[in-house]
Amino acid sequence: MSEDDRTQSEGIQPPQGGDPARPPARSGRFAAGPAAETQAFSESISFDWRLWEQDIRGSKAHARMLRKIGVLDAGELEGILRGLDEIAADIRAGKFPWRPELEDVHMNIEAELTRRVPAGAKLHTGRSRNDQIALDMRLWLRDRIDELTLALRRLQLALAELGGRHRRAVIPGYTHLQRAQPVLFAHHLLAYVEMFERDAGRLADARERANECPLGCGALAGSTLPLDREAVARELGFVDRAGKPRLTRNSMDAVGDRDFVVEFCAAAALLAVHLSRLSEDLILWASAEFGFIRISDAYSTGSSLMPQKRNPDVAELIRGKSGRVIGNLTAMLTLLKGLPMTYNRDLQEDKERLFDSADTVLACVRLMAGMLEQAELNEKACRRAASDPTLLATDLADWLVSRGVPFREAHDVVGRLVACAESLGKPLHRLSAEELAQVDPRLTVEARAVFSLRRALERRRAPGAPSFRNVSLELRRWRSRLRKLLEE
Repeated sequence: MSEDDRTQSEGIQPPQGGDPARPPARSGRFAAGPAAETQAFSESISFDWRLWEQDIRGSKAHARMLRKIGVLDAGELEGILRGLDEIAADIRAGKFPWRPELEDVHMNIEAELTRRVPAGAKLHTGRSRNDQIALDMRLWLRDRIDELTLALRRLQLALAELGGRHRRAVIPGYTHLQRAQPVLFAHHLLAYVEMFERDAGRLADARERANECPLGCGALAGSTLPLDREAVARELGFVDRAGKPRLTRNSMDAVGDRDFVVEFCAAAALLAVHLSRLSEDLILWASAEFGFIRISDAYSTGSSLMPQKRNPDVAELIRGKSGRVIGNLTAMLTLLKGLPMTYNRDLQEDKERLFDSADTVLACVRLMAGMLEQAELNEKACRRAASDPTLLATDLADWLVSRGVPFREAHDVVGRLVACAESLGKPLHRLSAEELAQVDPRLTVEARAVFSLRRALERRRAPGAPSFRNVSLELRRWRSRLRKLLEE
Protein backbone atom coordinates (compact mmCIF):
# COMPACT_ATOMS: atom_id res chain seq x y z
CA MET A 1 0.00 0.00 0.00
CA SER A 2 1.40 3.39 -0.97
CA GLU A 3 1.53 6.27 1.48
CA ASP A 4 -1.32 7.96 -0.42
CA ASP A 5 -3.42 4.77 -0.29
CA ARG A 6 -2.78 4.35 3.43
CA THR A 7 -3.67 8.00 4.03
CA GLN A 8 -6.98 7.67 2.20
CA SER A 9 -7.85 4.40 3.91
CA GLU A 10 -7.26 5.92 7.32
CA GLY A 11 -9.09 9.14 6.47
CA ILE A 12 -6.03 11.14 7.51
CA GLN A 13 -4.68 14.16 5.67
CA PRO A 14 -0.88 14.45 5.53
CA PRO A 15 0.78 17.87 5.79
CA GLN A 16 0.01 20.10 2.82
CA GLY A 17 2.01 23.22 3.60
CA GLY A 18 3.23 25.49 6.34
CA ASP A 19 2.10 28.71 7.93
CA PRO A 20 4.98 31.19 7.55
CA ALA A 21 3.53 33.35 10.31
CA ARG A 22 4.11 30.65 12.87
CA PRO A 23 7.55 30.26 14.48
CA PRO A 24 9.65 27.19 13.71
CA ALA A 25 10.61 24.56 16.27
CA ARG A 26 13.63 26.45 17.59
CA SER A 27 15.17 26.75 21.03
CA GLY A 28 16.37 29.89 22.81
CA ARG A 29 19.89 29.11 21.63
CA PHE A 30 19.19 30.67 18.23
CA ALA A 31 18.74 34.38 17.53
CA ALA A 32 16.97 33.80 14.22
CA GLY A 33 14.99 31.08 12.50
CA PRO A 34 16.28 28.90 9.68
CA ALA A 35 16.18 30.00 6.08
CA ALA A 36 13.04 28.93 4.22
CA GLU A 37 14.97 26.49 2.08
CA THR A 38 16.64 25.01 5.17
CA GLN A 39 13.26 24.54 6.79
CA ALA A 40 11.84 22.87 3.67
CA PHE A 41 14.94 20.70 3.28
CA SER A 42 15.06 19.49 6.87
CA GLU A 43 11.39 18.85 7.69
CA SER A 44 10.26 15.26 8.10
CA ILE A 45 6.59 15.75 8.93
CA SER A 46 5.71 15.04 5.29
CA PHE A 47 6.44 11.38 5.99
CA ASP A 48 6.92 10.80 9.73
CA TRP A 49 3.35 11.94 10.44
CA ARG A 50 2.57 8.26 9.93
CA LEU A 51 4.03 7.64 13.37
CA TRP A 52 1.39 9.75 15.11
CA GLU A 53 -0.41 6.85 16.75
CA GLN A 54 2.80 5.40 18.15
CA ASP A 55 3.96 8.85 19.25
CA ILE A 56 0.75 9.37 21.23
CA ARG A 57 0.96 5.89 22.76
CA GLY A 58 4.52 6.60 23.88
CA SER A 59 3.58 10.02 25.22
CA LYS A 60 0.74 8.59 27.31
CA ALA A 61 3.04 5.98 28.85
CA HIS A 62 5.70 8.64 29.50
CA ALA A 63 3.11 10.94 31.11
CA ARG A 64 1.90 8.21 33.46
CA MET A 65 5.49 7.53 34.45
CA LEU A 66 6.08 11.24 35.10
CA ARG A 67 3.04 11.25 37.37
CA LYS A 68 4.44 8.22 39.20
CA ILE A 69 7.74 9.99 39.95
CA GLY A 70 6.05 13.25 40.94
CA VAL A 71 6.75 15.47 37.92
CA LEU A 72 3.03 15.70 37.11
CA ASP A 73 0.13 15.89 39.52
CA ALA A 74 -3.11 13.98 38.98
CA GLY A 75 -4.89 16.91 37.32
CA GLU A 76 -2.02 17.58 34.95
CA LEU A 77 -1.88 13.92 33.93
CA GLU A 78 -5.61 13.83 33.32
CA GLY A 79 -5.39 16.95 31.17
CA ILE A 80 -2.48 15.60 29.12
CA LEU A 81 -4.18 12.25 28.51
CA ARG A 82 -7.43 13.98 27.54
CA GLY A 83 -5.56 16.36 25.23
CA LEU A 84 -3.72 13.50 23.53
CA ASP A 85 -7.00 11.65 22.99
CA GLU A 86 -8.52 14.75 21.42
CA ILE A 87 -5.51 15.15 19.13
CA ALA A 88 -5.75 11.50 18.10
CA ALA A 89 -9.44 11.98 17.27
CA ASP A 90 -8.64 15.05 15.18
CA ILE A 91 -5.91 13.19 13.28
CA ARG A 92 -8.24 10.28 12.53
CA ALA A 93 -10.85 12.72 11.28
CA GLY A 94 -8.33 14.49 9.07
CA LYS A 95 -8.74 17.73 11.04
CA PHE A 96 -5.33 18.02 12.69
CA PRO A 97 -3.35 21.15 11.67
CA TRP A 98 -0.01 19.60 10.65
CA ARG A 99 2.63 22.33 10.56
CA PRO A 100 5.77 21.67 8.49
CA GLU A 101 7.61 24.51 10.26
CA LEU A 102 7.50 22.36 13.42
CA GLU A 103 9.65 19.84 11.55
CA ASP A 104 8.35 16.48 12.74
CA VAL A 105 5.51 14.47 14.22
CA HIS A 106 6.81 14.86 17.78
CA MET A 107 6.91 18.65 17.79
CA ASN A 108 3.58 18.93 15.97
CA ILE A 109 1.77 16.85 18.56
CA GLU A 110 3.55 18.35 21.54
CA ALA A 111 3.03 21.94 20.37
CA GLU A 112 -0.68 21.35 19.81
CA LEU A 113 -1.00 19.57 23.15
CA THR A 114 0.67 22.48 24.96
CA ARG A 115 -1.63 24.94 23.18
CA ARG A 116 -4.65 23.01 24.46
CA VAL A 117 -3.26 21.89 27.83
CA PRO A 118 -0.63 24.10 29.54
CA ALA A 119 0.74 21.07 31.42
CA GLY A 120 1.77 19.69 28.03
CA ALA A 121 4.91 21.80 28.38
CA LYS A 122 6.05 19.32 31.06
CA LEU A 123 5.61 16.24 28.85
CA HIS A 124 9.08 16.41 27.33
CA THR A 125 10.68 16.11 30.76
CA GLY A 126 13.31 13.36 30.75
CA ARG A 127 13.08 12.53 27.06
CA SER A 128 14.56 13.69 23.78
CA ARG A 129 13.36 13.45 20.24
CA ASN A 130 16.25 11.02 19.86
CA ASP A 131 14.80 8.36 22.14
CA GLN A 132 11.27 9.36 21.17
CA ILE A 133 11.76 8.54 17.47
CA ALA A 134 13.60 5.33 18.35
CA LEU A 135 10.55 4.34 20.40
CA ASP A 136 8.00 5.34 17.76
CA MET A 137 9.78 3.38 15.04
CA ARG A 138 10.06 0.26 17.18
CA LEU A 139 6.36 0.45 18.04
CA TRP A 140 5.41 1.07 14.40
CA LEU A 141 7.60 -1.77 13.15
CA ARG A 142 6.19 -4.26 15.65
CA ASP A 143 2.69 -3.47 14.37
CA ARG A 144 3.72 -3.76 10.72
CA ILE A 145 5.54 -7.06 11.27
CA ASP A 146 2.43 -8.50 12.90
CA GLU A 147 0.31 -7.28 9.98
CA LEU A 148 2.75 -8.62 7.39
CA THR A 149 3.10 -11.98 9.11
CA LEU A 150 -0.67 -12.44 9.07
CA ALA A 151 -0.78 -11.63 5.35
CA LEU A 152 2.10 -14.04 4.75
CA ARG A 153 0.21 -16.85 6.49
CA ARG A 154 -2.75 -16.20 4.19
CA LEU A 155 -0.45 -16.40 1.18
CA GLN A 156 0.97 -19.70 2.41
CA LEU A 157 -2.55 -21.03 2.86
CA ALA A 158 -3.52 -19.86 -0.64
CA LEU A 159 -0.60 -21.88 -2.03
CA ALA A 160 -1.52 -24.95 0.00
CA GLU A 161 -5.20 -24.68 -0.94
CA LEU A 162 -4.37 -24.37 -4.65
CA GLY A 163 -2.16 -27.44 -4.35
CA GLY A 164 -4.93 -29.26 -2.49
CA ARG A 165 -7.39 -28.59 -5.31
CA HIS A 166 -4.98 -30.26 -7.75
CA ARG A 167 -3.22 -32.76 -5.53
CA ARG A 168 -2.65 -35.33 -8.32
CA ALA A 169 -1.65 -32.91 -11.09
CA VAL A 170 1.86 -33.57 -12.42
CA ILE A 171 4.17 -31.06 -14.08
CA PRO A 172 7.77 -31.17 -15.23
CA GLY A 173 10.25 -29.94 -12.69
CA TYR A 174 12.91 -27.73 -14.23
CA THR A 175 16.58 -27.01 -13.79
CA HIS A 176 18.20 -24.35 -16.00
CA LEU A 177 14.61 -23.86 -17.23
CA GLN A 178 14.92 -27.21 -19.01
CA ARG A 179 12.62 -30.13 -18.29
CA ALA A 180 14.29 -32.29 -15.68
CA GLN A 181 12.11 -34.70 -13.64
CA PRO A 182 8.39 -35.04 -12.92
CA VAL A 183 6.94 -33.51 -9.76
CA LEU A 184 3.48 -32.96 -8.41
CA PHE A 185 2.16 -29.44 -8.99
CA ALA A 186 1.33 -29.27 -5.28
CA HIS A 187 4.94 -30.15 -4.42
CA HIS A 188 6.12 -27.18 -6.49
CA LEU A 189 3.73 -24.87 -4.63
CA LEU A 190 4.78 -26.29 -1.27
CA ALA A 191 8.36 -25.29 -2.08
CA TYR A 192 7.18 -21.68 -1.88
CA VAL A 193 5.29 -22.41 1.35
CA GLU A 194 8.65 -23.48 2.79
CA MET A 195 10.35 -20.34 1.49
CA PHE A 196 7.71 -18.10 3.01
CA GLU A 197 7.96 -20.01 6.28
CA ARG A 198 11.61 -19.00 6.49
CA ASP A 199 10.52 -15.42 5.76
CA ALA A 200 8.04 -15.60 8.63
CA GLY A 201 10.86 -16.81 10.87
CA ARG A 202 13.09 -13.92 9.86
CA LEU A 203 10.28 -11.45 10.52
CA ALA A 204 9.79 -12.99 13.98
CA ASP A 205 13.53 -12.62 14.64
CA ALA A 206 13.43 -8.97 13.52
CA ARG A 207 10.44 -8.31 15.76
CA GLU A 208 12.24 -9.86 18.72
CA ARG A 209 15.18 -7.48 18.41
CA ALA A 210 12.89 -4.49 17.78
CA ASN A 211 11.05 -5.35 20.99
CA GLU A 212 13.29 -3.36 23.36
CA CYS A 213 12.21 -0.05 24.85
CA PRO A 214 14.63 2.88 24.30
CA LEU A 215 12.54 5.57 26.00
CA GLY A 216 14.40 7.11 28.94
CA CYS A 217 17.76 7.13 27.17
CA GLY A 218 17.28 10.81 26.35
CA ALA A 219 19.50 12.46 23.79
CA LEU A 220 22.35 10.03 24.49
CA ALA A 221 23.10 9.95 28.24
CA GLY A 222 19.82 9.29 30.01
CA SER A 223 18.47 11.67 32.63
CA THR A 224 19.27 12.81 36.16
CA LEU A 225 15.59 12.31 37.03
CA PRO A 226 14.47 9.01 38.60
CA LEU A 227 12.72 7.76 35.43
CA ASP A 228 10.96 4.41 35.69
CA ARG A 229 11.89 2.91 32.35
CA GLU A 230 10.55 -0.51 33.29
CA ALA A 231 7.05 0.85 33.91
CA VAL A 232 7.02 2.47 30.48
CA ALA A 233 8.30 -0.71 28.85
CA ARG A 234 5.58 -2.81 30.49
CA GLU A 235 2.82 -0.43 29.45
CA LEU A 236 4.01 -0.41 25.84
CA GLY A 237 4.38 -4.18 25.64
CA PHE A 238 8.17 -4.31 25.56
CA VAL A 239 8.28 -7.52 27.57
CA ASP A 240 9.58 -11.04 27.15
CA ARG A 241 7.43 -14.17 27.28
CA ALA A 242 7.55 -14.14 31.06
CA GLY A 243 6.31 -10.54 31.19
CA LYS A 244 9.68 -9.12 32.20
CA PRO A 245 10.37 -5.66 30.71
CA ARG A 246 12.93 -5.49 27.92
CA LEU A 247 15.03 -2.33 27.91
CA THR A 248 17.86 -1.13 25.71
CA ARG A 249 20.96 -1.45 27.89
CA ASN A 250 23.17 1.36 26.55
CA SER A 251 21.79 4.87 26.09
CA MET A 252 24.25 5.78 23.33
CA ASP A 253 23.52 2.67 21.33
CA ALA A 254 19.78 3.02 21.86
CA VAL A 255 19.42 6.42 20.16
CA GLY A 256 21.82 5.68 17.29
CA ASP A 257 20.72 2.09 16.65
CA ARG A 258 18.84 1.32 13.46
CA ASP A 259 19.84 -2.32 13.24
CA PHE A 260 16.21 -3.27 13.77
CA VAL A 261 15.30 -1.28 10.65
CA VAL A 262 18.07 -2.92 8.65
CA GLU A 263 17.01 -6.37 9.83
CA PHE A 264 13.45 -5.76 8.76
CA CYS A 265 14.54 -4.34 5.42
CA ALA A 266 16.75 -7.40 4.91
CA ALA A 267 13.90 -9.77 5.74
CA ALA A 268 11.60 -7.77 3.48
CA ALA A 269 14.15 -7.84 0.64
CA LEU A 270 14.47 -11.62 0.78
CA LEU A 271 10.69 -11.96 0.99
CA ALA A 272 10.43 -9.74 -2.08
CA VAL A 273 12.93 -11.96 -3.89
CA HIS A 274 10.81 -15.03 -3.09
CA LEU A 275 7.70 -13.23 -4.33
CA SER A 276 9.59 -12.32 -7.49
CA ARG A 277 10.57 -15.95 -8.11
CA LEU A 278 6.98 -17.10 -7.63
CA SER A 279 5.84 -14.33 -9.99
CA GLU A 280 8.28 -15.55 -12.61
CA ASP A 281 6.89 -19.08 -12.39
CA LEU A 282 3.33 -17.78 -12.76
CA ILE A 283 4.31 -15.58 -15.71
CA LEU A 284 5.91 -18.54 -17.48
CA TRP A 285 3.05 -20.91 -16.66
CA ALA A 286 0.48 -18.39 -17.94
CA SER A 287 2.24 -18.06 -21.31
CA ALA A 288 0.94 -19.88 -24.40
CA GLU A 289 4.17 -21.84 -24.53
CA PHE A 290 3.40 -23.42 -21.15
CA GLY A 291 -0.33 -22.92 -20.74
CA PHE A 292 -0.31 -24.50 -17.26
CA ILE A 293 -2.28 -21.82 -15.45
CA ARG A 294 -4.83 -19.09 -16.10
CA ILE A 295 -4.64 -15.90 -14.07
CA SER A 296 -8.08 -14.41 -13.51
CA ASP A 297 -9.22 -11.20 -15.15
CA ALA A 298 -9.05 -9.49 -11.76
CA TYR A 299 -5.26 -9.80 -11.83
CA SER A 300 -4.62 -9.41 -15.59
CA THR A 301 -4.73 -6.52 -18.06
CA GLY A 302 -5.00 -6.15 -21.81
CA SER A 303 -2.97 -4.41 -24.45
CA SER A 304 -3.69 -0.92 -25.79
CA LEU A 305 -2.93 -2.21 -29.29
CA MET A 306 -3.34 -6.00 -29.42
CA PRO A 307 -6.88 -7.04 -28.47
CA GLN A 308 -6.02 -10.70 -27.93
CA LYS A 309 -3.54 -10.09 -25.13
CA ARG A 310 -3.92 -11.14 -21.48
CA ASN A 311 -0.97 -9.71 -19.63
CA PRO A 312 0.04 -10.94 -16.14
CA ASP A 313 0.69 -7.37 -15.02
CA VAL A 314 0.21 -7.95 -11.28
CA ALA A 315 2.78 -10.74 -11.28
CA GLU A 316 5.14 -8.59 -13.34
CA LEU A 317 4.73 -5.63 -11.01
CA ILE A 318 5.41 -7.82 -7.98
CA ARG A 319 8.53 -9.07 -9.72
CA GLY A 320 9.55 -5.50 -10.52
CA LYS A 321 8.85 -4.09 -7.07
CA SER A 322 11.38 -6.48 -5.55
CA GLY A 323 14.04 -4.12 -6.92
CA ARG A 324 12.87 -1.17 -4.83
CA VAL A 325 12.77 -3.29 -1.66
CA ILE A 326 16.31 -4.53 -2.31
CA GLY A 327 17.29 -0.91 -2.97
CA ASN A 328 15.86 0.18 0.38
CA LEU A 329 18.07 -2.34 2.16
CA THR A 330 21.12 -1.07 0.29
CA ALA A 331 20.18 2.52 1.11
CA MET A 332 19.88 1.73 4.82
CA LEU A 333 23.25 -0.01 4.97
CA THR A 334 24.87 2.88 3.10
CA LEU A 335 23.18 5.40 5.39
CA LEU A 336 24.61 3.80 8.52
CA LYS A 337 28.09 2.79 7.42
CA GLY A 338 29.89 6.06 8.24
CA LEU A 339 27.91 7.40 11.18
CA PRO A 340 29.74 8.16 14.44
CA MET A 341 28.02 7.70 17.78
CA THR A 342 25.30 8.59 18.57
CA TYR A 343 22.30 10.24 16.90
CA ASN A 344 22.97 12.07 13.63
CA ARG A 345 20.44 13.84 11.46
CA ASP A 346 21.26 11.42 8.65
CA LEU A 347 18.97 8.99 10.48
CA GLN A 348 15.99 11.03 9.35
CA GLU A 349 16.46 9.23 6.03
CA ASP A 350 15.60 5.86 7.54
CA LYS A 351 11.84 6.31 7.70
CA GLU A 352 10.97 6.54 4.03
CA ARG A 353 13.06 3.44 3.34
CA LEU A 354 11.36 1.56 6.16
CA PHE A 355 7.87 2.73 5.25
CA ASP A 356 8.34 1.91 1.58
CA SER A 357 9.66 -1.59 2.24
CA ALA A 358 6.84 -2.37 4.64
CA ASP A 359 4.14 -0.96 2.35
CA THR A 360 5.51 -2.63 -0.76
CA VAL A 361 5.94 -6.15 0.56
CA LEU A 362 2.58 -6.06 2.34
CA ALA A 363 0.79 -5.03 -0.86
CA CYS A 364 2.67 -7.66 -2.88
CA VAL A 365 1.90 -10.45 -0.41
CA ARG A 366 -1.80 -9.58 -0.34
CA LEU A 367 -2.08 -9.35 -4.11
CA MET A 368 -0.21 -12.61 -4.63
CA ALA A 369 -2.56 -14.41 -2.23
CA GLY A 370 -5.61 -13.02 -4.04
CA MET A 371 -4.19 -13.97 -7.42
CA LEU A 372 -3.52 -17.55 -6.35
CA GLU A 373 -6.96 -17.92 -4.78
CA GLN A 374 -8.53 -17.24 -8.18
CA ALA A 375 -5.97 -19.01 -10.38
CA GLU A 376 -7.10 -21.97 -12.54
CA LEU A 377 -4.82 -24.88 -13.41
CA ASN A 378 -4.96 -26.47 -16.87
CA GLU A 379 -4.38 -30.06 -15.82
CA LYS A 380 -4.55 -31.28 -19.42
CA ALA A 381 -1.64 -29.05 -20.46
CA CYS A 382 0.31 -30.09 -17.36
CA ARG A 383 -0.29 -33.77 -18.09
CA ARG A 384 0.81 -33.32 -21.69
CA ALA A 385 4.08 -31.67 -20.64
CA ALA A 386 4.73 -34.23 -17.90
CA SER A 387 4.27 -37.13 -20.34
CA ASP A 388 7.66 -36.34 -21.91
CA PRO A 389 9.52 -39.65 -21.40
CA THR A 390 12.91 -37.95 -21.07
CA LEU A 391 11.73 -36.76 -17.65
CA LEU A 392 12.28 -40.35 -16.50
CA ALA A 393 15.78 -40.75 -17.92
CA THR A 394 17.25 -40.54 -14.42
CA ASP A 395 14.81 -43.22 -13.27
CA LEU A 396 16.19 -45.45 -16.00
CA ALA A 397 19.72 -44.83 -14.70
CA ASP A 398 18.46 -45.76 -11.21
CA TRP A 399 16.98 -48.95 -12.69
CA LEU A 400 20.43 -49.90 -13.98
CA VAL A 401 21.97 -49.05 -10.61
CA SER A 402 19.48 -51.40 -8.93
CA ARG A 403 20.97 -54.12 -11.15
CA GLY A 404 24.52 -53.47 -10.03
CA VAL A 405 25.67 -50.94 -12.62
CA PRO A 406 27.78 -48.11 -11.14
CA PHE A 407 25.88 -44.83 -11.40
CA ARG A 408 28.45 -43.03 -13.56
CA GLU A 409 28.35 -45.91 -16.00
CA ALA A 410 24.55 -46.03 -15.89
CA HIS A 411 24.46 -42.28 -16.55
CA ASP A 412 26.61 -42.77 -19.66
CA VAL A 413 24.44 -45.66 -20.92
CA VAL A 414 21.21 -43.66 -20.60
CA GLY A 415 22.84 -40.63 -22.21
CA ARG A 416 23.73 -42.77 -25.25
CA LEU A 417 20.19 -44.15 -25.28
CA VAL A 418 18.73 -40.65 -25.36
CA ALA A 419 21.04 -39.75 -28.25
CA CYS A 420 19.95 -42.90 -30.06
CA ALA A 421 16.27 -42.07 -29.62
CA GLU A 422 16.84 -38.54 -30.92
CA SER A 423 18.69 -39.84 -33.99
CA LEU A 424 15.85 -42.26 -34.71
CA GLY A 425 13.20 -39.62 -34.09
CA LYS A 426 11.45 -41.85 -31.57
CA PRO A 427 10.30 -41.21 -28.00
CA LEU A 428 12.57 -42.83 -25.46
CA HIS A 429 9.90 -45.21 -24.19
CA ARG A 430 9.04 -46.37 -27.74
CA LEU A 431 12.44 -47.89 -28.50
CA SER A 432 12.27 -51.56 -29.35
CA ALA A 433 14.02 -54.35 -27.44
CA GLU A 434 16.56 -54.57 -30.25
CA GLU A 435 17.26 -50.83 -30.18
CA LEU A 436 17.71 -50.95 -26.40
CA ALA A 437 20.09 -53.86 -26.62
CA GLN A 438 22.13 -52.20 -29.38
CA VAL A 439 22.95 -49.35 -26.99
CA ASP A 440 23.74 -51.70 -24.09
CA PRO A 441 22.76 -55.35 -23.57
CA ARG A 442 21.88 -54.61 -19.96
CA LEU A 443 18.95 -52.52 -21.21
CA THR A 444 16.44 -55.34 -21.39
CA VAL A 445 12.81 -54.96 -22.36
CA GLU A 446 11.92 -54.80 -18.65
CA ALA A 447 13.56 -51.36 -18.60
CA ARG A 448 10.52 -49.92 -20.37
CA ALA A 449 8.47 -50.42 -17.19
CA VAL A 450 10.36 -47.43 -15.80
CA PHE A 451 8.30 -45.13 -18.04
CA SER A 452 5.18 -45.21 -15.88
CA LEU A 453 4.70 -41.70 -14.55
CA ARG A 454 2.43 -42.84 -11.74
CA ARG A 455 4.85 -45.53 -10.60
CA ALA A 456 7.81 -43.16 -10.89
CA LEU A 457 6.15 -40.68 -8.52
CA GLU A 458 5.01 -43.37 -6.08
CA ARG A 459 8.61 -44.55 -5.75
CA ARG A 460 9.80 -41.10 -4.62
CA ARG A 461 9.12 -41.85 -0.96
CA ALA A 462 12.13 -40.36 0.82
CA PRO A 463 11.35 -37.46 3.18
CA GLY A 464 10.97 -34.31 1.11
CA ALA A 465 10.38 -36.17 -2.17
CA PRO A 466 7.21 -35.70 -4.25
CA SER A 467 5.40 -39.03 -3.90
CA PHE A 468 1.62 -38.83 -3.82
CA ARG A 469 1.61 -39.91 -0.18
CA ASN A 470 4.33 -37.47 0.92
CA VAL A 471 2.71 -34.52 -0.79
CA SER A 472 -0.74 -35.41 0.53
CA LEU A 473 0.62 -35.53 4.08
CA GLU A 474 2.46 -32.23 3.63
CA LEU A 475 -0.66 -30.54 2.26
CA ARG A 476 -2.68 -31.78 5.21
CA ARG A 477 -0.02 -30.69 7.70
CA TRP A 478 0.39 -27.21 6.24
CA ARG A 479 -3.30 -26.52 5.75
CA SER A 480 -4.08 -27.56 9.32
CA ARG A 481 -1.22 -25.54 10.78
CA LEU A 482 -1.91 -22.40 8.76
CA ARG A 483 -5.62 -22.42 9.52
CA LYS A 484 -4.84 -22.64 13.24
CA LEU A 485 -2.35 -19.79 13.01
CA LEU A 486 -4.89 -17.62 11.22
CA GLU A 487 -7.53 -18.39 13.84
CA GLU A 488 -5.30 -17.32 16.75
